[in-house]
Amino acid sequence: MQVNVGGIDRILRIVVGLVLIALAATGTVGWWGYIGIVPVLTGVFRFCPAYALLGLRTCPMKKPD
Repeated sequence: MQVNVGGIDRILRIVVGLVLIALAATGTVGWWGYIGIVPVLTGVFRFCPAYALLGLRTCPMKKPD
């Protein structure tokens, strides 16, 4: 797996995911709020399968050594 999620994108994914999980845990939204696990995991691992399929990257490319 190559990293394809950049800094700001990573932070936003983690924050939005945690908010969704918190809302679901408190009963503010339905059980679907636990879908927030997906953005949290993609933010933590810095890899998004959808980005890979579409050929997208939000992180800077590393220069070859």
